[in-house]
Amino acid sequence: MSYEMLIILITLIITFGAQWYINSMYKRTKKIKADSRMTGCDVARKILDKNGLKNVKVLEVSGTLTDHYDPRNKTVSLSTDIYNTSTVAAVSVAAHECGHAIQDKNNYFFLRFRNSIVPVVNLSSKLGYIAIMIGLFTSLTSFLWIGIFLEFVILLFQVVTLPVEFNASSRALKQLEELEIVSKREHRLCYKMLKAAALTYVAGVATAILQIFRLLLIARSDER
Repeated sequence: MSYEMLIILITLIITFGAQWYINSMYKRTKKIKADSRMTGCDVARKILDKNGLKNVKVLEVSGTLTDHYDPRNKTVSLSTDIYNTSTVAAVSVAAHECGHAIQDKNNYFFLRFRNSIVPVVNLSSKLGYIAIMIGLFTSLTSFLWIGIFLEFVILLFQVVTLPVEFNASSRALKQLEELEIVSKREHRLCYKMLKAAALTYVAGVATAILQIFRLLLIARSDER
């Protein structure tokens, strides 16, 4: 097996392994009813209000695990299952997104920095893909190196995302405990759910590094 094929195989294992883990943990925790009987919407509203964020709206969105916080319009968007149900999964995810809202309020450096480079990352993603395809199909190594450089920009974004996500989860767990939203048993389950979600971002960084390494091998090989 060539180094390139080995890298592709490892990348697939990491990607699908992380996705399987978060999905299995989500399916497990969404079957466990929260003792407080608070829905994801209730939890989000309570955390936001207690932290002086009554201006932040809580909205319902379609999809599964499509939950996110938008700092531009100050909204916490929760997927239908999270918004309407009273489960450990709903409590965990809702609290996590509120963690991002608290970061925004406190001007958390890594969140600000990540948001500031989003336009550059989006452009790098599009141009990088084009440059890599041109380089691979035409053997024009210069295009391949341009694509590799742009991949490093994307990697930077993913690396910066790690402290943002881990910090949001840490804030979420603290809020759930201080506001007595969950019991000690539920707190441990919430920790496992949020840890599984965080590992998907770690997997993203790992696969990005492997992708760059694979491209470097190809570029070096073409130059010989």
